[in-house]
Amino acid sequence: MSRNTQTVETYLDGFRRNDHGQILSCLTDDIEWTVFGAFHLKGKDAYDAAIEGPGFVPPPRLEVVRMVEQGDTVMAELVGSVRRDTGEEMRMSMAEVFVMRDGKIAERRA
Repeated sequence: MSRNTQTVETYLDGFRRNDHGQILSCLTDDIEWTVFGAFHLKGKDAYDAAIEGPGFVPPPRLEVVRMVEQGDTVMAELVGSVRRDTGEEMRMSMAEVFVMRDGKIAERRA
């Protein structure tokens, strides 16, 4: 497993455990996170504040369907679920693009 893929695996495990420290340790200080059509943020403080979206009860269940790497980019196809604060379960299917720099995530796009 490459260094970049290992970082993404560690990052996802941090989400599964709701471990902010583990998640943030995988990011560059100037991290950018874009969810197209929803938001764009920059920096670890903003990222940390957005880890647990409003209305959700962590941690989510996440399963990697496949992960591919080319150059400094890792793409992960994921499925999972998370509870809402109303008690309902939200099921997810997503593709995440991670742009890497020196073994850390510099940009996340979804």
